[in-house]
Amino acid sequence: MAEVVVFHHALGLTHPLRRFAEELRAAGHVVHTPDLLDGRTFSELEDGVAYSEQLGGPMAVVERARAAVASLPQQVTYVGFSLGVLAAQSLAQTRPGARGAVLCYAALPLGEWGDNWPATWPNGVELQLHILEGDEDFAFAQGLSETVPDAQLFVYAGTEHYFAEHDDETARLLTNRVLDFLQAQ
Repeated sequence: MAEVVVFHHALGLTHPLRRFAEELRAAGHVVHTPDLLDGRTFSELEDGVAYSEQLGGPMAVVERARAAVASLPQQVTYVGFSLGVLAAQSLAQTRPGARGAVLCYAALPLGEWGDNWPATWPNGVELQLHILEGDEDFAFAQGLSETVPDAQLFVYAGTEHYFAEHDDETARLLTNRVLDFLQAQ
């Protein structure tokens, strides 16, 4: 059993993300789903991004995530979806004790986000990436997978950035791969 924190994307803590978290719980994992957008959900990406900007931008969302996990054990696995990747990757790289990170729909290059983000991946922190073929972050995900020892990179076909939320079969595949990742920890 793993302890997991799932960070939502710019649409908020939507039904597909709640369902994903429930599937992890049903497999016996302890799953936390902090709401970083004050309980709001959005049907349009632009609206969610605009609201995150009102909160202070992506780095303010990361600080909200950091505060949300402050009382949790350090030995957790962070899962991030799109905007939530900022939080998941930041915490995996900087919070002592992280077990792993699962980055879905996005990835960030190492060392390009200021002094608080190291240019290397921490030893012993496992990494799994799920990215759409041709996504604007594809090169970042590929670079991370080549840099982090034993990283797992899964590339999906399609046209939707939130690809697993638009196809039930893809959602099952992504979820099963995450469950396998958590089981191996």
